[in-house]
Amino acid sequence: MPPMGGPRGAGYLTEEEKQNAPKITGALLKRVFSYLLPYWKQLLLTLLCLIISSVCSMLPSVLTGRIIDDGILGRNMRALVTLILLSLLVTFLSNLIGVAEGYLNTWIAQHITFDMRNAMYRHLQSMSQRFFTSNNQGDIITRMTSDIDGVKSTITGTFASILSNSITLIVALVAMYRKNWILATIGIIIVPLFTIPMRKAGKTRWTLTREAQECNDEINGILNETMSVSGQTLVKLFGKEDYEYGRYENANRRMIRLNIKESLAGRWFRVIISTVSSIGPMLLYLVGGILIMKYDSSLTVGDITVLVALLGRMYGPVNQLLNVQVDWIRSMAMFTRIFEYFDMEPEIKNDKHPVIPKEVHGEVEFRHVNFYYEPERQILRDITFRLREGDCVAIVGPSGSGKSTLVNLIPRLYDATGGCVFFDGIGVKRLDLAFLRSHIGIVTQETYLFNGTIRENLLYVKPDATEEELVEVCRKANIYDFIERQEKGFDTMVGNRGLKLSGGEKQRISIARVLLKDPALLIFDEATSALDSISEAKIQEAIDPLVESRTSILIAHRLSTILKADEILVLKDGRIVERGKHRDLVALGGVYTELYNTQFRPDAEAHAAEDKDGESTGSGEN
Repeated sequence: MPPMGGPRGAGYLTEEEKQNAPKITGALLKRVFSYLLPYWKQLLLTLLCLIISSVCSMLPSVLTGRIIDDGILGRNMRALVTLILLSLLVTFLSNLIGVAEGYLNTWIAQHITFDMRNAMYRHLQSMSQRFFTSNNQGDIITRMTSDIDGVKSTITGTFASILSNSITLIVALVAMYRKNWILATIGIIIVPLFTIPMRKAGKTRWTLTREAQECNDEINGILNETMSVSGQTLVKLFGKEDYEYGRYENANRRMIRLNIKESLAGRWFRVIISTVSSIGPMLLYLVGGILIMKYDSSLTVGDITVLVALLGRMYGPVNQLLNVQVDWIRSMAMFTRIFEYFDMEPEIKNDKHPVIPKEVHGEVEFRHVNFYYEPERQILRDITFRLREGDCVAIVGPSGSGKSTLVNLIPRLYDATGGCVFFDGIGVKRLDLAFLRSHIGIVTQETYLFNGTIRENLLYVKPDATEEELVEVCRKANIYDFIERQEKGFDTMVGNRGLKLSGGEKQRISIARVLLKDPALLIFDEATSALDSISEAKIQEAIDPLVESRTSILIAHRLSTILKADEILVLKDGRIVERGKHRDLVALGGVYTELYNTQFRPDAEAHAAEDKDGESTGSGEN
């Protein structure tokens, strides 16, 4: 049984929660309640329902006094039946209003989480690539799901609990003081005597529960390690059966002891609570009896019964309000985590007055561009080059030289930390972001397809594309023959991340998707590096005519691709160390020559051998 006052540990903060408890300021509260303001009408209606429901829930206790005095002791059957029916009607009405209040509360909570999820998703969409590479994906999703879901429980739980318990307490106090101020005061003095042992016993049980959970985690860890195939093999090979049995037995023994302690603590808890909770009513009966017998008070037996019933109704709200501080801190901590993401300024922003050119040529120019992720680790240094309309530039260099980072600066996945990148003679930071990215197509080494059909993945870039356009781009991407062979054609499912397709098939669909976008600038970022030679050849057949007809940038490790470029840029340690045509660069005897001898030449010789073998096989078959 968990401690009273909520779910497991609801009344007590862990050490980590205590250390990370947020500073609750007026600004934080104002920001939290700003999400409630759009629904102020529904909130007022909820508050009204809470008040009416609390008053109605108290009325049966008040009517009990009249049932005793007027009905039973007064021997008035009509009054007795009328009061009993009225009490039942009020109880039904209270529950009915409670349902309406619960609906309103849930409606408000759901709409606030709806607003927050939309705002968070929109905000995260505006963040740069740096945000997604620097932050854990699981943490991002947790903020979007669990944390924002927690807002719902905060509104339906914490806020509603504070309001309903406060109203119930106020109504109970008013009703008690209207009956008799002496007994009401005694009742208020008694309430802390009930809550103190409740909190003490609850804290003890929470401590034991936490220790038992830690022990259970240890047992599960032992089982996971030693009951797996690999773990059992290791245990047997090293003869550690007895050692592992000893570990398990000790942990199991500790678990048994803790479970016994927890069970006994629960029983003692119930004994204490039962005893203490009976002190209040007994005192009211004692003092009430003295007032009636000794002082000829106007107090009646029914009044004492009402006061005892109202006192019992106060115990729960008082205990929950004493524990609400913990729920409040947890709620504020959750809001703080959410606001941390909202407060992150998007690194890539649209210009206040963005430029949208009427004509697009796809020309690119880098002028003394520098870039770093961290200031102490420079990635690109003084990059300067120009790509004219219709030309092709190949970028080569050792792994980690900054090739992919360089092309990512063009569509502003990142912004240069120094110098300027131009697109059609205009600085990319001045161009409208959506316009800029709509005219740049990038095919990367790691192809990403959504879990859907081939058609859905293609239409992602152009929802209104016709069947003829789909066929055309798929032919250009050398993938249409494959699609035509599928039973469902374009409606073939690709699976999660395209797992139902081979790497080459995914890559060619990715090329077709980019072609459907019809960009002015095409960028191939090592689009064939992770593929087998057959898949690579098919993709190369698709890329070659595209490079000849469009402005393009190639990051490549295949010589056949590089030879088609109008200029080759050689990167090393973030700098352009060499540039020119293939033959001239080989003759330099520098970085490119080394790359050619270690990577490009063997690759070219292997392809030549494959072509020769293919020809020999073909002539033999004929």
